Amino acid sequence: MYQTAMPKGFLWGGAVAAHQLEGAWNVDGKGPSVADVMTAGANGVPREITDGVVAGKNYPNHEAIDFYHHYKEDIKLMAEMGFKCFRTSIAWTRIFPQGDEEEPNEAGLKFYDDLFDECHKYGIEPVITLHHFEMPWHLVEQYGGWQSRQVIDFFTRYARVVFERYQDKVKYWMTFNEIDNQSAFNNAFLMATNSGIIFKDGQDREAAMYQAAHYELVASALAVKIGHEINPDLQIGCMINFQTVYPATCSPDDALLAQRVGQRRYWFSDVHVHGEYPAEVEAYLNQKGYRPDITEEDRQILREGTVDYVGFSYYNSMTVSAKKVDADHLGDLNESTVDNPYLDKTDWDWEVDPEGLRYALNWLTDRYHKPLFIVENGMGAYDQVTEDGQIHDDYRIDYLRRHISEVEKAVALDGVDLMGYTPWGCIDLVSAGTGQMSKRYGFIYVDKDDEGNGSLQRSRKDSFYWYQQVIASNGAKLD
Repeated sequence: MYQTAMPKGFLWGGAVAAHQLEGAWNVDGKGPSVADVMTAGANGVPREITDGVVAGKNYPNHEAIDFYHHYKEDIKLMAEMGFKCFRTSIAWTRIFPQGDEEEPNEAGLKFYDDLFDECHKYGIEPVITLHHFEMPWHLVEQYGGWQSRQVIDFFTRYARVVFERYQDKVKYWMTFNEIDNQSAFNNAFLMATNSGIIFKDGQDREAAMYQAAHYELVASALAVKIGHEINPDLQIGCMINFQTVYPATCSPDDALLAQRVGQRRYWFSDVHVHGEYPAEVEAYLNQKGYRPDITEEDRQILREGTVDYVGFSYYNSMTVSAKKVDADHLGDLNESTVDNPYLDKTDWDWEVDPEGLRYALNWLTDRYHKPLFIVENGMGAYDQVTEDGQIHDDYRIDYLRRHISEVEKAVALDGVDLMGYTPWGCIDLVSAGTGQMSKRYGFIYVDKDDEGNGSLQRSRKDSFYWYQQVIASNGAKLD
């Protein structure tokens, strides 16, 4: 096990998203988001996205863990662990309940004032995502989500309001969460959560994805420009879901396919960082006959609104085989994947690959030459509470220890410029993918089950004390 202290000022913390923990879905003027019309699912059982809120359905995000009314208690626990930062998101529909209003909702703005003040009370830096799977439902219904260019204006109005309001309280921002998830354009759930697109029968899903993603990238670049104009000291990054891509064999066909998958998945961050579309994607759009609404003005905006750093999640790697798809006929990237026989899996069938995180850090450094920020990493697991109220989660400690060890190698041995590390779901919350509470990530246990029953009482797991030691030693003590 490789162990070393991290650089001074390293941002240790944890990560969540507003819709997965805040609850209070219709309190103080908040409007419904796409997350509020997602029912509970399970492992292998997709969440249903209903046409509005339907009586009798189970919508776990409506209450979640009621962070809205428990945030002081929860921030105090995070401070006890020693958090230097706390990554969350602003719920767009707390600020603009429908998304297209002219004036913001003051009650929503006040909530985040109070939340950020509570963080600063303990010396915790907020790290804030503007768009984290919680698009206003009104924009989905009336505009087709990000399929409409009009949504750029609604988003930038929202961004300007919160940048102006919190410019002295929030230094670190990210625009769109895991924007590259849309590369799996046949996944209706991912497209709805990322872009607010509910596909129609017969619709060309891939074409819709490229158009929506372009509007999001323009909106992101405009937001970066707006934020820097308001306060040049703001650090505004992008956020991608990074999966290290391996060829299944040393076959040249597999190697070429792995390269193609990387190109087709990470062009989103290429545009964020470089301000222009990569040649491979431009060529692909021409070959497919896709002509997204891309203007010369858009291209100028992309060049002027590049990000300050690259934030990313890392949970697992992916392995691809040319036996499944030809590199020159690659559309849906999920069609190329195979199991990696060298890796174990979690209870939710996610492969565990700590070395892949070091690979990711080097790959991103080589490609972008920007500071990096690991803003999600972790494993969902079933936790058992003993008769005396303890939660012994050695499996979580082992997972995080192995990943942090690889992070330290990347920094100390490879020279990676890394800003911080915020494991996902630092407090138990509703899983985005399944809607379950039983898929737990946190250091803090929340008494609630998949049916919505429980006291919401918070408890410290064994991993709570372990991570407290990691932070106190600045990463020097991982045992």
